[in-house]
Amino acid sequence: MRLLADTHVLLWWLADDPRLPARHRDVLADGGTEVLFSSVSIAEIAIKSSLGKLEATDDIAGALEQGGFLELPFTSRHATLLGTLPWHHRDPFDRMLVAQAVADGLTIASVDAHVALYDVRVL
Repeated sequence: MRLLADTHVLLWWLADDPRLPARHRDVLADGGTEVLFSSVSIAEIAIKSSLGKLEATDDIAGALEQGGFLELPFTSRHATLLGTLPWHHRDPFDRMLVAQAVADGLTIASVDAHVALYDVRVL
């Protein structure tokens, strides 16, 4: 399975937060799963950290890569698809993640009910 982790899933994974569902935890830890994180998530974390909305280390990407996750850059192909998505969700970061998952045929790991409204595989 190729899995794109939503930002909250990444943060919960790194913090060993009990809000991360056991199913997500199991799939993320499965060595047979290719887990990706988006440059969009890194931007979201950086922005929210600078606004004081969350506390995060400066090198989230490094921590994720050290844990075996792979970075997925946000490309113009993703941006073009973003413009075609229905407005089920108003959060621009989540919409970008959905666009990446759809464009690249990925399953998205999220507990956000709005994400499940899109035509995308959701864990």
